[in-house]
Amino acid sequence: MALFAKKPGGASAARKLVGETVSRRFDANPAIKRAKTDAAQVYYHADFLSPTACNALIRLIDANRRPSSLLVDTSGPNFRTSDSCDMDRWSPVVRPIDESIAALLGIDPAHGETMQGQRYAPGQQFRAHHDFFHEGETYWEAMMASGGQRTWTAMVYLNNVEEGGATWFPQAGIRVAPKRGLLLAWNNMNPDGSPNQRTLHEGMPVVKGTKYIVTKWFREGSWLKQ
Repeated sequence: MALFAKKPGGASAARKLVGETVSRRFDANPAIKRAKTDAAQVYYHADFLSPTACNALIRLIDANRRPSSLLVDTSGPNFRTSDSCDMDRWSPVVRPIDESIAALLGIDPAHGETMQGQRYAPGQQFRAHHDFFHEGETYWEAMMASGGQRTWTAMVYLNNVEEGGATWFPQAGIRVAPKRGLLLAWNNMNPDGSPNQRTLHEGMPVVKGTKYIVTKWFREGSWLKQ
């Protein structure tokens, strides 16, 4: 069952409440810093994962990676050129990390999608996009039936990158360079629970080295099948 009830019509109360709850939790955590922008709720946690945990996830990504895909196929062939890996959330390597991210945000793990790993070789990128779902797209009904709208995103950089590969929020004025163990989290919604257009972000091309990250998206309702 979802932690938060939806409000009929308009932006859901669930999205508004989870935004307030997570931001209060982050603001009270001395290990977490808020980005200096009014455009979106964006937070950093340095050294969230140990080098050992990062290396274990990198090995999983390398062993199970496939070309990254998109929910829509109208963005062009060079829109997302990385490799991805869907993690087994119940494996002894992944589960503690997966659940520690949910615990940091204070969100029921059942609201979290399967954690995904991504690998970016030199020249690979993910052009500017939103993590929230757009109502006008053909996937909308399927997403609403599988937990609803995405609320928060949590991303962890698994290694340092020699050059390039920053995460850029052009409308919020934030650019984050990859740093091993750093967790970056943001609310994809506005304070009223509506999608925040200014969370548009881009995985900039890697110039030298290889970039590894894991990303975990949270839904307004339960994503796991009961």
